[in-house]
Amino acid sequence: MTSSACHIDISHVSKIFGAGEPGEVVALRDVDLKIARGEFIALLGPSGCGKSTLLSLLAGFQTATSGALIQNGREISGPDASRTVVFQDYALFGWLTLQKNVEFGLKAKKVPKRERAEIARDFLARVQLSGFEDKLPHEVSGGMKQRAAIARAMAPDPEILLMDEPLGALDAQTRVLLQEEISRLSSESGKTVIFVTHGIDEAVFLADRVVVMSPRPGRIREIVTSRLPFPRTAEMRADPWFTSTVSNLWETLKPEWQKEDEQ
Repeated sequence: MTSSACHIDISHVSKIFGAGEPGEVVALRDVDLKIARGEFIALLGPSGCGKSTLLSLLAGFQTATSGALIQNGREISGPDASRTVVFQDYALFGWLTLQKNVEFGLKAKKVPKRERAEIARDFLARVQLSGFEDKLPHEVSGGMKQRAAIARAMAPDPEILLMDEPLGALDAQTRVLLQEEISRLSSESGKTVIFVTHGIDEAVFLADRVVVMSPRPGRIREIVTSRLPFPRTAEMRADPWFTSTVSNLWETLKPEWQKEDEQ
């Protein structure tokens, strides 16, 4: 990968909580990963493997103990409008309509009122929420809330979307439908996406590359490059490569998930 193609360079990154103190926790150790512009990366692994910690470092919410995280040749040193985060719990403002929630980041960027209203309506339409602009979050389903959260993240036109198990709280059917929508939206927008998930089939369905992480201290144990074309469709879940890859990853990760259940 050339330097111009590399959008994010994670170089020898370690993160230790309580470093040098009794009971210190090594969350990440010597993580190296180069991510191309427009690439969809899924971070997959058991609880405590450092997936969300790595996402938090990329968001600029935390700093690495050692190593560097570089975006466009500059070190990530704090939150930035070029990166937005979608959380599992939606994080919508309950007192604002879906329209006003999506407008929020645009207002912060001082986009004029009429323009930001048009942009918000457009993104709500892209996530199939036309007609729900004036609803408050408590008036819509969990799937609709997450669609609105995705629209809000994309509306300010960030370079990078950081998604922390955004579908984890949804029922299985809604989750599958939203996977297809996320794949379509990311493909159309060309944005770089880093997506944290526990779901093997979700990671394999969505990603250009699945980055499999080891139990704490988190390291990259394997990277699986997808053979599936875009756009991703439901029929691809029956593709022999998809089914065999999901099966192989399950066999790799099953002992670790079994340990989680026993704890």
